[in-house]
Amino acid sequence: MKKAYLTVLAAFISALIFAQEGGGGGSLDVNVNTNEGGNWYASPWVWIVGAAVFILLLVALTRGSGRKTD
Repeated sequence: MKKAYLTVLAAFISALIFAQEGGGGGSLDVNVNTNEGGNWYASPWVWIVGAAVFILLLVALTRGSGRKTD
């Protein structure tokens, strides 16, 4: 009984593995267009603006903590 179960299981797994093939030898066409647009974080001005905002926030937070109330 154990051999029959393992045989059926092996046949099922084999069918699942072969089901992942590309449709009987046909070629798979993947068209990736890399010429349009681009990533927003690849632009240098984005990094400059982000650094400026970060420095302004850092300065604003450090100045606010220096106040003393007597």
